[in-house]
Amino acid sequence: MYPMSELDASAEGHGAFLAATGRDPEDSGDAQRRYRRYQHDLIRPHCGTTVVEVGAGAGEFAATFTGPERYVVTDLDPDCVRLLGERFADRPEITARQMDASGTVALDEPADTVLAVNVLEHIEDDAAALRALARMVRPGGTVVMWVPGYQALYGEFDRSVGHHRRYTPGTLTEAFTAAGLRPTTVRPVNLLGGIAWWLAVRKGGVGRPDPRLVRWYDRLVVPVTRTIETLVTPPFGQSVLGVAVVPGPDPSR
Repeated sequence: MYPMSELDASAEGHGAFLAATGRDPEDSGDAQRRYRRYQHDLIRPHCGTTVVEVGAGAGEFAATFTGPERYVVTDLDPDCVRLLGERFADRPEITARQMDASGTVALDEPADTVLAVNVLEHIEDDAAALRALARMVRPGGTVVMWVPGYQALYGEFDRSVGHHRRYTPGTLTEAFTAAGLRPTTVRPVNLLGGIAWWLAVRKGGVGRPDPRLVRWYDRLVVPVTRTIETLVTPPFGQSVLGVAVVPGPDPSR
């Protein structure tokens, strides 16, 4: 999903994951297991039974995803695609495919859902990217985005990994609408993470997440975040969750 012209990667996409995340594809992200489950539980209700994940990276989110009939994990970086194939070799419902330079994948038939976790912010023309993603989805299906939230949190880490922006519910809604999609759910998530990010990155000047702090956050803060957000929708957060419907008649209904 991240166009090669916007990443410090070779023409074949090698190094795209490292450039976009600051991590090696071999890093499994196990330090964030509770956070991945928290993401899953927010995202899964908006997904159908056939899902394409764009920019799946090392497969951390896909590893938590439950119940799909078909799940296509994709990435621009061929090293990620190879690792994804190896990681999910024992899950026949999951297949790994490489994206083309425009960030799309040729499919035998449209999917119920296209999903991207922390991808859209890497793309300058986000509305054009959303239009391209929507073409992989059946009418009535969903486009689900999880993106970094709030420009006030934009710091050195965002710059170093090529983030063009962080989103608010308003700006993500505008991108959906400009792409011809119908937004249904667009809201901030992870209030405590946003506060921690502001203190560490904006005030503390941290350029990269500290692995020790990430583990501490996952163990202690994520459970509290989940509890709070089952009771109230936060007014602000580290991320924004957006869901939009692809217009047109749904032939399955």
